[in-house]
Amino acid sequence: MSPVRRCSRTACRQPAVFTLTYVYADSTAVLGPLAAYVEPHCYDLCAMHADRLTAPRGWEVVRLPVETAGGGPGSDDLEALADAVREAARPPARSTPPDEVGEGAETLRRGHLRVVRSDPGRGDQQRPGGPAGRPYTGPSEPR
Repeated sequence: MSPVRRCSRTACRQPAVFTLTYVYADSTAVLGPLAAYVEPHCYDLCAMHADRLTAPRGWEVVRLPVETAGGGPGSDDLEALADAVREAARPPARSTPPDEVGEGAETLRRGHLRVVRSDPGRGDQQRPGGPAGRPYTGPSEPR
């Protein structure tokens, strides 16, 4: 196997010098310097195919400058930029306490399960309980 990475386009045998990745949430294609590692959802492109790159209608293409001199930064700048774009696309965190009954603050998540605690600012108001006002402890174990 050759240590030189090739262009991802079919039948192109030129060496790759750019990496293309997509941020679907923002309808953005990011074209930057060759990534340090091969990523499964990124495309390595040669100079010719990078110059001819077009994005679908309504999408934006972000072209990062490529340093031609060696000794550039050691980290993968393209991946960092894609992460920054994803972070900016996330909705802002809710800053006001929830007003609805039964809503609380999520404290832990494991897979599809999550632990939710009631809002500490509410005190004993609307505290969920079991029969006779006792705290609900979950289903009882079979005897």
